[in-house]
Amino acid sequence: MYKWPFTKRNMKKLNFILIILLAAFVQNAAAQEKLTLQQAITIALQNNYDIKLVNNDLQIAKNNTNIGNAGFLPGVTGSFATDGSRQNTVQTTSTGAERVADGVRNTSMNYGVALDWTIFDGFKMFATYDKLKELQKQGEVNAKAAILTTIADVINSYYAVVKQQQLVVANDSALDISRFRLTIADNKLQLGKGSKLDVLAAQVDYNTDTSAYLQQKNLLQTSMITLNQVMARAIDTKFTAEEDMDIDYKLNYTLLQEQTLQLNPDLQNAFINKKVAELSLKEVKGQRYPVVGVNGGYAFSRSANPTGFNQKFRGQGISYGLTASMNIFNGFLQRQNERNAKVQINSSEVELEKTKQTINAQLLTAFENYKTSLDLLKVETKNVDIAKQNLDITLAKYRLGSIAPLELREAQRNAINAITRFLDAQYQAKLTEISLKEISGTLNIQ
Repeated sequence: MYKWPFTKRNMKKLNFILIILLAAFVQNAAAQEKLTLQQAITIALQNNYDIKLVNNDLQIAKNNTNIGNAGFLPGVTGSFATDGSRQNTVQTTSTGAERVADGVRNTSMNYGVALDWTIFDGFKMFATYDKLKELQKQGEVNAKAAILTTIADVINSYYAVVKQQQLVVANDSALDISRFRLTIADNKLQLGKGSKLDVLAAQVDYNTDTSAYLQQKNLLQTSMITLNQVMARAIDTKFTAEEDMDIDYKLNYTLLQEQTLQLNPDLQNAFINKKVAELSLKEVKGQRYPVVGVNGGYAFSRSANPTGFNQKFRGQGISYGLTASMNIFNGFLQRQNERNAKVQINSSEVELEKTKQTINAQLLTAFENYKTSLDLLKVETKNVDIAKQNLDITLAKYRLGSIAPLELREAQRNAINAITRFLDAQYQAKLTEISLKEISGTLNIQ
């Protein structure tokens, strides 16, 4: 066997190689950032496009919610005007005498401030202001719904990565066993104690497991891309997720129902829509009452006309007044508008009941799935333990040569199938938990 000569020159080469390998390891470790679930949610809440858009809508609703937009405040306008002319004039008096003037300049200037203030409009302004506040609440509910949806998407995608990571590890372990079996079969053949058929069978199974391992790695990469997309960051960012998939086993249906009625965004939106419809009816009814307004202003005017009767004029002062108007008859449009507003209220009530029914059905379905998933998880947990024990015993016997390769392959296949079913059951249990919390409005980053 060749031995590496421990000369000074070769030691330098060895040190250089170790430094290169260490640098590559550090670079790879740095590229694979450790991403926690809370970090993923924080990044998504900062970057998510839907949240940014709904926050813009919310800001507009907040800006619109003010007494000025409701009609409580007066309107004040200022005005300014000035003009002039230069004329050549010929004036003939009653005596027949003519008066000629060339280049006569006429000037005038006016400015002022006017105020118009509606002090009563049949309480319409109060209903409008309440309506604006409800629309702001609706914007806040929509923002909460976008946040809940984003958090749910992040958690689903994050645990999909966790699941794929664990499946990669499981397939890698199965590949190690197939590699070990191939080595044993090849060694036996070299020693004359095995057959070519066993080597070929081991090679086929090794190739099959290699293909499964590569496909699983590809699924992991696509899951990571999906999570990066949900977080709205560079989709080629490399990371590793935490391996734990904690499941809440203590969700209570009665408590979830109560929380859903109070916190579910869709239900809150339906309640707000009903309130907005009722306020719209108040706005329409306000048109039956008179509209009373006050007005006032200040005006200043000045003019100069050298050829006129008054060669110069100047005036200033204030004005004020009170106006009142009332709709007496408008072709029955008032009655029509009130009827339509009442129909809108009825529609909002129907929509509210429909939303309640839909949400309750979603909640009950999700809870039944949750219970079933937990039961399946218990079964698959036991199965994976049994399959692992069976694989360990079978592998030990194979090392001793007391069992055939097919028995090892069967135990190996049972183990990987059991692990796959266990991870699927665990992931489905987590998904149903997330769904229940999203429906009930209690999903958070904890």
